[in-house]
Amino acid sequence: MLMQPHEARLAALREELKRRGLDGFIVPISDEHMSEYVGDYAQRLGWLTGFGGSAGFAAVTLTHAAIFVDGRYTVQVREQVDGNLFEYRSVPKDTLAGWLSDVCESGARIAYDPWLHTWAWVEALEKRVAAKGIVMVPAESNPVDAVWADQPTPSPAIAIPHADDLAGRSSADKRAAVADWLAKEGHDAVVIPALDSVAWLLNIRGSDVSHTPVALSYVIAHKDGSAELFIAPEKVTPELTRHLGNAVTIRDRAAFEGALGSAFAGKSVALDPDFAVVGIAQALRAGGASFAFKQDPTILAKAIKNPAEQQGHRDAQARDGAAVSKFLRWLEIEGPKGGVDELSAAAKLAAFRAEDPGLRDLSFDTISAAAGHAALPHYKVDEDSNIPIPPGSIYLVDSGGQYPGGTTDITRTVWVGPGEPTQEMRDRNTRVLKGHIQLARAVFPQGTAGGQLDVLARQYLWEAGVDYAHGTGHGVGSFLAVHEGPQRIAKPSGGQAGTGQELFAGMILSNEPGYYKQGAFGIRIENLVLVEERQIAGQEGTYLGFETLTFVPLDRKLIDTGLLTAEEIAWVDGYHAQVRALLNPRLSGDDLAWLERETQPL
Repeated sequence: MLMQPHEARLAALREELKRRGLDGFIVPISDEHMSEYVGDYAQRLGWLTGFGGSAGFAAVTLTHAAIFVDGRYTVQVREQVDGNLFEYRSVPKDTLAGWLSDVCESGARIAYDPWLHTWAWVEALEKRVAAKGIVMVPAESNPVDAVWADQPTPSPAIAIPHADDLAGRSSADKRAAVADWLAKEGHDAVVIPALDSVAWLLNIRGSDVSHTPVALSYVIAHKDGSAELFIAPEKVTPELTRHLGNAVTIRDRAAFEGALGSAFAGKSVALDPDFAVVGIAQALRAGGASFAFKQDPTILAKAIKNPAEQQGHRDAQARDGAAVSKFLRWLEIEGPKGGVDELSAAAKLAAFRAEDPGLRDLSFDTISAAAGHAALPHYKVDEDSNIPIPPGSIYLVDSGGQYPGGTTDITRTVWVGPGEPTQEMRDRNTRVLKGHIQLARAVFPQGTAGGQLDVLARQYLWEAGVDYAHGTGHGVGSFLAVHEGPQRIAKPSGGQAGTGQELFAGMILSNEPGYYKQGAFGIRIENLVLVEERQIAGQEGTYLGFETLTFVPLDRKLIDTGLLTAEEIAWVDGYHAQVRALLNPRLSGDDLAWLERETQPL
């Protein structure tokens, strides 16, 4: 009997581990830059297991294998991964260290790829398994790569300059700020592996990772304001060379590890603990450099958008709002006929966005979720999971676009007729809306962190004894990553990264409370917001609030006005008036008539 593909791949990996004298290997979804979304060449977990989610990892020993995912993927992992090959493990309840301790003998040698894990991750795991006598071993090369015969090669796409008028600051100005930081912190250089940080610092973009306009590269920034860009030669054009100028030396990406080992003997180098992998630290140490873990100095600067970036984002939102509005009108007509499924709906929305010549890409894979799938917050439709959108049901669509001026991310939940939504649906949607409004209207003193605001969005759901299991808001890049730190709005408990980060004027975040009834329906309302200064009569100190950036009608059929206060009704009516004013010039004919109808006062 022939082995199935994933069974054969698992067997091949085990043979490779035996050949190397290893007892196991850890397989994450990761690349050398610790990116959230990775290129096809780095999709090792998907190749080995069949899992298509964006977060998770597997552990393989010679006799056992397990796949670890969080609550977002509990259903998906069982649909995609063979339970006869991999045990299903749920984090944070189940830990890798605990599993290894259960299945491994004392003295077991468990390997990891030092270019796919951070120093802190390895250090913590080593401490936890030491009691069992398990030894963690950095692999000289990735054993999955050794058995992945048709592994894609990294993207050869060229890197392109990002115009200074869109960036709002020159690369020279940004590098000078990094140099000032290095002088203040007492370091000679900082290694910048995060792809969006490289893109922001040098004002370049690329197309090496789906939906995130970055180029595979590293930067070493020096205390004199100069920098070295390590990038594959085929990505470099004369235009890029001219754009970077004489202060940026372009070197082959393949020379990066060697440069770390030879150029910094006796020098001090800063590394970001979240993005600098073990391989970088090992290379520096081998070359005689000292290093210290400190946050990449571009991260906070990148998060605080300058006026040019803010205006570029507003332009992107106007373009995007028109496309999403056309889609919602189309769905209102076609959905009740019963011929639309999740994939065809996502494709139609992408087609409406593509009508705009300014669109560069989607900002992530569209979450097109019907019926019970809408109750999976991070559902990703594919050919196997695709279902028709049932007439008389809720449909949730979370999507976004990449435009030269900005990155968009919007969720709308709509009723697909015929018939009317249940009172439970309207109640839950209205409670989500009330929380959304309270966060949108929030005014708070300088120094407030996102974690302190999260309760505003949840309070009306809590009143009804329900909640949602994801964060309320994430940062968003400027024609960069749709999920960008360091700011975040989420419950302060549970170690959520970024919830303690102070919010500053210029930061862009999402405002996206939700509600999910397993197997039945899901609701989320998401707009992007800009942190801005607020003037209050008699104020003492600096106060901040949010400017709403996303403008697309809310589904009136899912709103129970009896649950809204007069102030909340005024907010919805004022929001819809802004939607109408912004999108009116961009729509015509039946689309414009639909907009006028959907934005009438409640």
